[in-house]
Formats: sequence, structure tokens, C-alpha cells
Amino acid sequence: MAFKNWHDFLSMGHHGFYVWSAYGIFLIIALWNIVLPRRQYRLWLQEQAQRHRRTQGGL
Repeated sequence: MAFKNWHDFLSMGHHGFYVWSAYGIFLIIALWNIVLPRRQYRLWLQEQAQRHRRTQGGL
């Protein structure tokens, strides 16, 4: 598969919008699946640290 120039590559035979939007949607979902669990894990660790400090402070 060879393209004559960048415009042909980006237009993908007049299907460029669909091709590049599919790549964009995939990238957004993939990043979301990486970022969201890390954020939730960090919040969970903070909650556990607060819970631990509360239980240790009462002794």
C-alpha cells in the first residue's frame, strides 16, 4: 500500500474521516482505560491511608 503524497495518505481513498475517527476513538478509549484505573487506585490508597491514620489515632 503506497500513497503518492500526504494528502492521499490522510484521505485514505475518500474514507479518511472514518479511518482517522476510528483511530481517534480507539486512542481515547485506550487512554481512558489506562488513566481511570490508575486514578481510582490512587484514590483508594488515599482512603486506606486516612482510614489507617484514624484507627491508629484512636489507640
